[in-house]
This record gives sequence, C-alpha cells and structure tokens, in this order.
Amino acid sequence: MKGTLATYATMILAMCLIMTAGCTGSVSGGENTTGPTASAVSINDTPIRYAEVNGVNLAYREFGAGDPLLMIIGFGSVMEGWNETFIDILADKYHVYIYDHRAMGHSGDNDAPYTIEQLADDAAGLMDALGYESMNVYGVSMGSSVSQQLVIAHPEHVRKLVLSSATYSARLNETQLLYSILAGVAADPSQPEGLRKEAEANLAWDGTYDELSGITNDVMLITGTADVLTPESVAVRIAGEIDGSWLVRFKGIPHAGSSSAPEEYGRIVLTFLGMDESPA
Repeated sequence: MKGTLATYATMILAMCLIMTAGCTGSVSGGENTTGPTASAVSINDTPIRYAEVNGVNLAYREFGAGDPLLMIIGFGSVMEGWNETFIDILADKYHVYIYDHRAMGHSGDNDAPYTIEQLADDAAGLMDALGYESMNVYGVSMGSSVSQQLVIAHPEHVRKLVLSSATYSARLNETQLLYSILAGVAADPSQPEGLRKEAEANLAWDGTYDELSGITNDVMLITGTADVLTPESVAVRIAGEIDGSWLVRFKGIPHAGSSSAPEEYGRIVLTFLGMDESPA
C-alpha cells in the first residue's frame, strides 16, 4: 500500500509541475465544464515588476483596474500557472496582482527561515510595498494556507478573503495524499531548492484550526467534490469554524478548480467580492 501511495503521489506531483497550475482535471478525472474561451489577459506578455519585501525581491504582475485583489498561488506553482481566463474575468472588475513566492519563479530569496508564517508576512509586506493598506485576497491550495495565516496575523490587511482548495493542516487523515507528496519532495535532493523549501514549510506548519473561530473578516471557501488532495470535508470543517463564512462546492471539480472551471470560479468570486454584507 505504501508503495502504491508513493507512486500515485509522484504521478500527481509530476502532473502538477508540468501544468504549473496545481492539480487539474487530468489528475482526478474531473471534466472541464467550460469550452475554450478567448482571454484578453496574456500573463507571459505582461511585464514583470519587482518589489523589495522583507529582504527579498518579489516578482509580480498586475492586470485590470479597481479595488485591489491579491492572488496567492499554491505549492510548486508560479505566476505563469494561473488560468488566464480566470484572471481575465477578475481583472474586468478588480486590479489583480499575481506574484511568485520567495525562492520560486522570478522572485529572490535570502537566508531567512522559510515558513508559512514568513510567506504570510511577505503577502502583507507586498501590499505595503504596492501602496495599499489592505486588499481582497484569493488563496489557492498552499496559497490558502498562507492566506489563513495572513488573515490571522494581519487581519487589517485583508478586506475579503477567498480560500480555494483549503486545508488548515497537511497532517489530517483526509490529507494523507497531500502529506505524502510534500514529504517526498522535501526528502528528494534532486528537486529544486525553492520547491523543497515550500514542502518543508508546509510540513512544519502548525496549522490554524484553533484560530479559525477568531476570524471576523468576510470569508468564502470554494471546494470541488473531486478534490483528492484537500477534500471538501476539510472545507466544510473550516467554514463551520468561521462565523458567517460562505461555502461553495462544485460537483466533479478537482483540486485548484479555477483551472478546470475558470468561468464558474470567476463568477462566484466576483459575486462574493461584490456583495455588501454589512448589517442593514
């Protein structure tokens, strides 16, 4: 059984890295619910900018105009991994920022400890460097872990928060496959240094469960029923701890579903961000 699990984990990791967008329908069998859609956004054709944040140069790109929306990418992925249709839909209403975590993609690194807490501090620092006191935030997979840590440590920096394919720890019974992938990468010296640092940070992360109930920001969780890495039951548990949070489940959609169903994900994110939830 252990051998089978390790082989399956390696296959999923390879697919994730090839697609650079997290795991999509090719891994878990979910079908893309939308056909090809022309996008006005071209990530590769958009200039890379840099901001000095916590002693490193973080690379970022920006799209659209309006209220700011910071996109926090997941494990093993870089800016180019975002689905362009999804970003295009969001950029029609918001000023969207995407960036690479330290030691990944176009961003630099230093000798500071590499932790989920540090990545959350980087997100807050990037907002400051870009001239914003706060932003709306969308985090996917590991990016949702960073986003949870961000809203707990820096709640004043977060307007509304979307957690996609979220878990509050990699050490749950439901996330054994995810844990196996992370442990395999962390122990493999042939993997890129930045990837191993991300894996080690996830494994060392204490998680957020005990602090979820203290979150008072507006939060929406999005999950797919075919997610084998961060199953929907975990999102349900998180939603139950955050008072007033939204929970949206997409049938048959796998991990990091914005790549499989960009239009559906884009529409629900715009609905949530645009909703005035203030008491009457």
